[in-house]
Amino acid sequence: MTKKLNLTIRQGETFQKVIRWETLPIVYKAISAITQAAPAVLTIPLHGLPTGWRATVVSANGMEEINAVNTPPRDKDYHQVTVKDAFTIELNDVNAADYTAYSGGGFLQFYTPVSLAGVTAKMEIKDKVGGTILMTLTNGVPDNRIALNTSEHTITLTISATDTAAITWTKGVYDLEMTNASVVTTIFSGKVSVIKEVTT
Repeated sequence: MTKKLNLTIRQGETFQKVIRWETLPIVYKAISAITQAAPAVLTIPLHGLPTGWRATVVSANGMEEINAVNTPPRDKDYHQVTVKDAFTIELNDVNAADYTAYSGGGFLQFYTPVSLAGVTAKMEIKDKVGGTILMTLTNGVPDNRIALNTSEHTITLTISATDTAAITWTKGVYDLEMTNASVVTTIFSGKVSVIKEVTT
């Protein structure tokens, strides 16, 4: 499924965006402890997550405030995790200091990370769908503007400050395609806006 993600490029500034490729099935990992602190730290034996992955808490007892508000969870219910070790993660944006004490149960819920091993990436920005190409990003020749980290499951888009300073257009559309063997999957698409620089 293609996700919508609009991008904003500030002219004369290095553009960098880290994204992650999620897929089904949804994974549930049992929680054994949650700290009543800021930030909240969760104990989840062998969670298998990389730092930065999105996850949410469901069905925790006692500390019900930390559970996803919606069933099933929506995008706003998810948090980026910080991995402390193989058994614990931190939800840096969750202050659980005033929450009810955790009494047991619950699961950390997240989408399966797609393996980036052997994958190539290509993104084209055009003035309109089917229109003129304004910029191309790839993870290889000729520009290397997309970096794939197989261990962290990250896809990093980078456009140098020199290249953004040279942009003459103000808006466009894009999609990001991932190719594994002969299978091509479009994972993100949306609009691109360019903010003109003041300081040159």
